[in-house]
Amino acid sequence: MKILIIDAFSEAHLAQLSALGLTVDYKPNLTADELPAVIEDASIVVARSKEVRAAAIARAKGLALIVRAGAGVNTIDVKTASASGIYVANCPGKNSIAVAELTMALLLSLDRRIPDQVHDLRAGKWNKKEYGKADGLYGRTLGVVGTGSIGREVIRRAKAFGMDVVAWSRSLDDARAAELGVERMRTVPELCGRADAVTLHVALASETRGLIGEAALARMRPRTMLINAARAEVVDGAALGRAIAEKQLRVATDVFDDEPKGGAGAFGDALGQSATVYGTHHVGASTNQAQAAIADETVRIIRSFVERGEVPNCVNLATRSPAAFQLLVRHLDKVGVLAEVLGAIRRHDINVEEMENTIFEGAQAASAKIRLGSRPPAELLEEIRGKLPEVLHVDVVELAP
Repeated sequence: MKILIIDAFSEAHLAQLSALGLTVDYKPNLTADELPAVIEDASIVVARSKEVRAAAIARAKGLALIVRAGAGVNTIDVKTASASGIYVANCPGKNSIAVAELTMALLLSLDRRIPDQVHDLRAGKWNKKEYGKADGLYGRTLGVVGTGSIGREVIRRAKAFGMDVVAWSRSLDDARAAELGVERMRTVPELCGRADAVTLHVALASETRGLIGEAALARMRPRTMLINAARAEVVDGAALGRAIAEKQLRVATDVFDDEPKGGAGAFGDALGQSATVYGTHHVGASTNQAQAAIADETVRIIRSFVERGEVPNCVNLATRSPAAFQLLVRHLDKVGVLAEVLGAIRRHDINVEEMENTIFEGAQAASAKIRLGSRPPAELLEEIRGKLPEVLHVDVVELAP
């Protein structure tokens, strides 16, 4: 089995993959455009920052698993992978501390204007009078948008700084908010109206695209701090530009709409080049600790797949199959029994949505749960019972909607 790795991966972790009996094809300098030409014989692909597009997936006839060595999967064409029966897995939570640390660094930088101070000192300018003007974080209110693993790490650090925390998340309820020691806000605009600083930690999805838009920005008070260590598309860039001009919002961001491909290149994003915005190079997860943890998790996922056929952290399995009925078949554990049962189901033009076969101690008998897309007629049940002596019992259960 061949594994193709298209982003940087440590030698130690490459060795661990080889030890699994995999043929490792390591191409960290490969571009997304070049991927279709080399993916054909790969069974597993590991990608971090590179895109795995539909054209590449279509060329990989033997591809079974794509691992995103990171949290989000927006760089993977998950829809195309799902249509081809290819597992897509990620490594959630492994970069949480790294992103939280950068978030706090950006928050402190905005309050104390650290980048500007460094710039002036290097230019030979001393201006203690100007840079002595800072609000401080203690007793201020931080609004955390998204209370997943990263948001929770930010909350811990903000509380250590003596900040009050309000939070919003689609899944956050009052009980969970009490556990986190935060006040739950019912909407993002409500949160923005309460906070002295707002930090974003949500995944990019249709529901979060433009989440910080006109309504949220309108509720922010002048000089509110906004930190984006999530995805650029979570913020309406045009609305943010107007709010910066009108309210003197203080903004720091690790993500941009127009990021160069690869590790280095020319940069022309207007937000990043603004004199009033602090920017970093999309390095939230880029600490040695985080990358080692992500690589460990990547190897764990691949080992589970290779050794047991199981895929931890799979993101593209159906939460509920279209099965409406379950056929329970208790049978002798002999060659061809289930094949005959499935053949009978096929002759009645019924689709098998899911199937599980459990072997009993001694390996003499087994029980199969066969989930079907439609109700099996009485004729099918009689055919299975009457023509297959190895079948001990057949029953039908209608599944709850």
